[in-house]
Amino acid sequence: MATALPDVAREERASIALPLDWVGMCGIALPVRLDNGQIVPASAEIAVDLPHAQAKGIHMSRLYLLLDRFAAQATLNPAALHALLDQMRASHADCGSRAASLRLDFALLHQRAALVTPALAGWKSYPFTLAAELQQDRLHLTLQVRIAYSSTCPCSAALSRQALQDAFASEFGPHTSVAQPAVLDWLARHGSRATPHSQRSYADLGVTVAQEAAELPLLALIDTAEQALGTAVQTAVRRADEQAFALANGANLMYVEDAARRLRQAVEARFGACAIRVSHVESLHAHDAVAATASPGWSGQLR
Repeated sequence: MATALPDVAREERASIALPLDWVGMCGIALPVRLDNGQIVPASAEIAVDLPHAQAKGIHMSRLYLLLDRFAAQATLNPAALHALLDQMRASHADCGSRAASLRLDFALLHQRAALVTPALAGWKSYPFTLAAELQQDRLHLTLQVRIAYSSTCPCSAALSRQALQDAFASEFGPHTSVAQPAVLDWLARHGSRATPHSQRSYADLGVTVAQEAAELPLLALIDTAEQALGTAVQTAVRRADEQAFALANGANLMYVEDAARRLRQAVEARFGACAIRVSHVESLHAHDAVAATASPGWSGQLR
């Protein structure tokens, strides 16, 4: 007869009697099914609390198997997350667990149309982080996404305009009027004498999702941010789309302060309390410009 395998977590006591806030695993690879039917790869961190001071440890395989079953059967929404966390907590009733948590990092792949060219589109990947925590039968959900956009410096734009004005004045002197063809010809040759600096930029947005919500507002959060900024990075483009993008940048000059304020105003109006962090990856400087803001009552800044 085979002897019973030892179960150290169950049979031994901790040498130091202390409760632990969270115990679990991170970096678990799994697929998750989104509400639109898309299945995406994710990385999970999963844990329960360990309030029994003398318990040697939790049973991590129980958590893994619950997560694996969730990935195979469930759609990623608040109700399914609540059920999973409740099962995780119940699976460790023998350890006195009263809380459970899950973090998922994944990307939503979404097709975006070109700005003006009909029937032209390309795919964009939006990185998301979903944090779910069950405490005293209350589900706390936060959703975070990163948005890539273009930012053109208002100061650089003003300096470029002044340089163009100075060059025009130097060319034509004190004439009271200049014929339109001459002006158009001069602009065609010298209009790019100075150009404002632009750069790829990133916005990290965090919102709370109500446990009663039917689904996670993935696309709604993306759309709200991109509409507020006006200069989301593009995928497939033709020359007309590139020109439209240049026009959008010219109409949306912004410092990091401008971007952060725009985003907070738009996201708060649609989702309530939020946290915002923006980073402009400078083309002028060797360092980046950053700004952060959060609604009153938000648990913490995005750093």
